[in-house]
Amino acid sequence: MNSRRNFIKKSSLITIGTLNYNFSSLIKDINGVDISVITYSFNPGSEDMNVIIQNCIDSKSDNIELMGNHIERSLGMPRSNRMSANWRANASMKLFKDAKKVFKDNGINIFAFKANCIDKNNTDEEIEYAMKATKSLGADFLTNELMDNDSVDRVNFYAEKNNVNVAYHTHSNNFGSNVKATDTAWDYALNSSKKNYINLDIGHYINVGGLNTKDSLLDFIKRNHKRISSLHLKDRQAGKSANLTASDNQQWGNGDTPIIEVLQLMRDNSYKFTATIELEYRIPEDSNRVKEVIKCFDYCKQALIS
Repeated sequence: MNSRRNFIKKSSLITIGTLNYNFSSLIKDINGVDISVITYSFNPGSEDMNVIIQNCIDSKSDNIELMGNHIERSLGMPRSNRMSANWRANASMKLFKDAKKVFKDNGINIFAFKANCIDKNNTDEEIEYAMKATKSLGADFLTNELMDNDSVDRVNFYAEKNNVNVAYHTHSNNFGSNVKATDTAWDYALNSSKKNYINLDIGHYINVGGLNTKDSLLDFIKRNHKRISSLHLKDRQAGKSANLTASDNQQWGNGDTPIIEVLQLMRDNSYKFTATIELEYRIPEDSNRVKEVIKCFDYCKQALIS
């Protein structure tokens, strides 16, 4: 994956709008650890690809997990669910190849694509679309919430057919079709297909509490590092329920998640997967999401140079 990022030494500008990019100030690997960002961190509800690209530029983010809602509307997807499904079933992959070039020309590599359309309620055509879009964007992984075994089997067929790696994400509580983050949560997915990987959210893992501790997290990473696609970095509190008015997501360093220890484990063992900033804590009144992503980058840098 890292070799693919050599293309960032380019000087062309975005073709769908002139953005302000400084190619001399890119975020680099830090002591061998790749730090990336999921675009959810910038504008969770944005539907404008240009906005996301500018956010990447402003935060010097050169390696991203791209959310589907941050690109699909810009490529022409309608707003209604029914029409969206039809659009996905018939979308030309040239749209995504062209979008890849736009990101690439602005120094941004898409290592993962989170299409958000491979749930059990989505059509087979949407699942295959997600596979093809992932490949057309040049991403190494399609990411998705971990589902029940039957749904995983369904996705396995299309992943193997299209030769796409699928990385599954878990949460701290079972809700909807999501699965709680435990040491055994990924067992079926990993055993059912070699195309399946772990997209491990270390904040959600710690928030589960109980048997999920700092030591068990570090051990889980050691045991499964060959099947980890990426880590989501956030600082949550152990065993505390999240709610809309008092989220347990903390500014980094104030929660219970061992972000520093995890990053240093990656550094000391030369693990090749990326650590992905996922900004979810409340934004201070005198700040904004881009500024806070930069703070998270700086937090990672301090952890890795010490």
